[in-house]
Amino acid sequence: MNNAREDSQAYLQKKRFFDSLMTVYGRKIVLEALQDSSTYIYRLHLAKSNKSAEILDEIITLAQHKGAEIIYHERQALSRISKNATQDQGVAADLQLRGYQHYDDFLRENSKKNYTLLALDGVNNPQNLGMIIRSACAGNIDGILLPQKGNAQIDPLVIKASAGTVFRAPLLRCKDLTEALLDFKKEGALVCALSSHAATELKKFTPNAPCIYVLGNETEGVSPAVQQLCNESVKIPMNNGVESLNVAVTAALIAFR
Repeated sequence: MNNAREDSQAYLQKKRFFDSLMTVYGRKIVLEALQDSSTYIYRLHLAKSNKSAEILDEIITLAQHKGAEIIYHERQALSRISKNATQDQGVAADLQLRGYQHYDDFLRENSKKNYTLLALDGVNNPQNLGMIIRSACAGNIDGILLPQKGNAQIDPLVIKASAGTVFRAPLLRCKDLTEALLDFKKEGALVCALSSHAATELKKFTPNAPCIYVLGNETEGVSPAVQQLCNESVKIPMNNGVESLNVAVTAALIAFR
């Protein structure tokens, strides 16, 4: 019985470790990740069919220097790892990033702090996601709640738009945004929507509790299910007949409010 419990605990720890890895692909992206001193690489995956190239030599040298395990695969096997056979260029890497974690780890470690988060509810444009990550990393944002479904996910377009800050940004993974928001609310966090009808302006909003600002879809806005969880709302005043701002611009205003 004890062995089964110990095996189960070991399995859960192993699963949690692999869940904490971010897989990136493409030669330039992997090289940029390896050149960032803040990244730890667990495994480098290479296609056996790769032809000799200077950039590959540099990738391998950096991976070896960082102590990575290097594995060679058939192309089909590599495509299952990268999940993008047309763009992986025969290279993928499993990274362990200091800011990439499951939201419940963040919640456990910061339960007594007045943190500020962004929650992404249907942000589908990779460039918007990248720019949001860049602003959050540069500004006063403690984490970005990024659901596994319904949003753009980390890919070369996002990494490029983030100017590489994705490797240092505080990204909080969750399967379902509504479930994650409920967990944060149970711990006393406010969930705040951006609305043109709100009475309070963003620059005058001074919450005395942890606060999560929800950024909705570029066209539809915040989903009804998430809107129901919001217990605060703020507005960004507009001039000259402008009705709304790009979601990435809104994120920047929140990050530097």
